Amino acid sequence: MWSFVFIACTFWAAAPVFAVDVSIPLTAPTNASAISPSHVSFSIEQDRWTDWAQSEFLFNVLENLAGLSGEPPRFRIGADSEDRTNFQSGLKASETVFGPPTAATPYPEASSVVVGQAFYQAAQNLPSGTHVTWGVNFKSLNLTAAVLEAGAIASAFASFPSSSGLTLDAVEIGNEADLYSGGGFRPSGFSIAQYVPQWTSFAVNVSAAVPITLNSSVKFWGGAFAGSSHTTTGFSPQGLFSNGILSSTQGKEINTISQHVYSGSGLGCGTKNQCLQDLMSKAFIRGNLSVFSPDIAATKAEGLTYILGETNSYFDHGAANVSNTAGAALWALDYSLFASELGIERLYFHEGIGYKYNFIQPVTLNISVVDATPLNPPLPPHIQPAYYAAIIAAEAIGTSGTTSVIELSINNAFVSGYAFYIGGKLAKALFINSQGFFSGTTTARPSVQLALDIAGSGVAPTTMSVKRLVIGHADDTSGVTWGGQTYETSDGKVSGAVSVQNSTVGAGVNISATQAVLVTFGS
Repeated sequence: MWSFVFIACTFWAAAPVFAVDVSIPLTAPTNASAISPSHVSFSIEQDRWTDWAQSEFLFNVLENLAGLSGEPPRFRIGADSEDRTNFQSGLKASETVFGPPTAATPYPEASSVVVGQAFYQAAQNLPSGTHVTWGVNFKSLNLTAAVLEAGAIASAFASFPSSSGLTLDAVEIGNEADLYSGGGFRPSGFSIAQYVPQWTSFAVNVSAAVPITLNSSVKFWGGAFAGSSHTTTGFSPQGLFSNGILSSTQGKEINTISQHVYSGSGLGCGTKNQCLQDLMSKAFIRGNLSVFSPDIAATKAEGLTYILGETNSYFDHGAANVSNTAGAALWALDYSLFASELGIERLYFHEGIGYKYNFIQPVTLNISVVDATPLNPPLPPHIQPAYYAAIIAAEAIGTSGTTSVIELSINNAFVSGYAFYIGGKLAKALFINSQGFFSGTTTARPSVQLALDIAGSGVAPTTMSVKRLVIGHADDTSGVTWGGQTYETSDGKVSGAVSVQNSTVGAGVNISATQAVLVTFGS
């Protein structure tokens, strides 16, 4: 049910590489991409939304990110369960129907969700300044349900005081409509040419309920497809445009095209170490994302924003002992920043209660996310290692509001690098070594020595500070530290003293296998 592009990678233990030259432009090149403080954001499975919204732990870990970048992550609320949701006026608590947990899917999605106004009102618990996109039911072709949901969403946001800073950015009509015919919700052969008039019909009524007009700040997201044909005749941005979706009054209110993509299946990808090394690897990340370049170009040609509105590692809630590991933090970090290089404005990493690939587990869990075995004692709210990717990205981007980023050319199969500019001036560089160092390894941990050459006219910095993401092993599920500090705390707030190494640019940077390093340049 999820889209993915799989590029095969070979797992191998490389000998240490002792020196690699890295050229870093002193001023931002013309191809540097502006990067939003909320570049790493979250997609939330709608069925248990109120569990998220009522979690003080969630509030704390979002505030961590807002403090580093100046803006909290954005939220997209919907996914599969947005198409299983119906509205009932006066309902105080959601009524959800879940199947039994299994070893493969310990926390299944709800098959039915019935909500009232309080469900949408719960967004008031999000940090000040949060931007939200909400999905409404399209799969069932029940126009009344979609309109009632849209009206309740609009009513909730209209009731929030302006001091809350909460903003309804957009409404999404349906989730992964390109898969509807496979589930029997549209006729066999359901096409993009049939989809566009159906979407437009719903949009006419949803836009009246919100409202969404030329002068309103609320817009539509378009697409939200599981895959892309990259053609004008299939489900893709090109298919939307060629079939006239932007021609209608409502279509003109689309300001964002959303694509869903996962990195493959955790089934049949080999041992957990092979799966994790594949996921982390530089070539795999670039292969998975670069195929969307034509879609990004077509979207930008229409003056629209292109995002990954739902994404994460391996689909079906992640792969056990892979998606929940420290190596996944390196994957998420490189994946997010390379997406910016391609022109993807923002990524919404998908989260659900108890999903293996979560960055954040916001409530107490009673069964294991890996195999559904009972937990005694239960596991309280906590972060998973991937959360460190969000922290590091937020810190690298910073609070300037004028940050831009470029990928650095590094002649090494494992090491990725990015330079960050504030007002066009070099400020930071981030390096990621995705070579897996796994538990049980008996050989020495490889490392790479990076020789930094800051190129260009002007006065180059000569000093720098170095902050490290320290990971014991790629397959660890805890014990990660960022600059000597941990977010693996009972309340999600950072703990410990900051550890930063001051050095000279001429000394270069040593980066071990399975590590990330943030360099902040001085004078």
